Amino acid sequence: MFFLGKAVPKSIKSRVEELLEFYPDKFGTSFDQNKVLLNELGLSLSRFDRNMIAGFLTRKVKDLKSD
Repeated sequence: MFFLGKAVPKSIKSRVEELLEFYPDKFGTSFDQNKVLLNELGLSLSRFDRNMIAGFLTRKVKDLKSD
């Protein structure tokens, strides 16, 4: 899969919304730390999905903290 710009698939967005609902204080603004946390949660994700979810989580958390 190849995405241009900041396009994020709906499947990634829905997973991020679920993760933020179940673990609201667990994730932070560090991409690398979010990747580690996703691995610790034991989710069965491909490397591509893990990176997409961690990146979108980072962006969402930064947006939420700036409000």
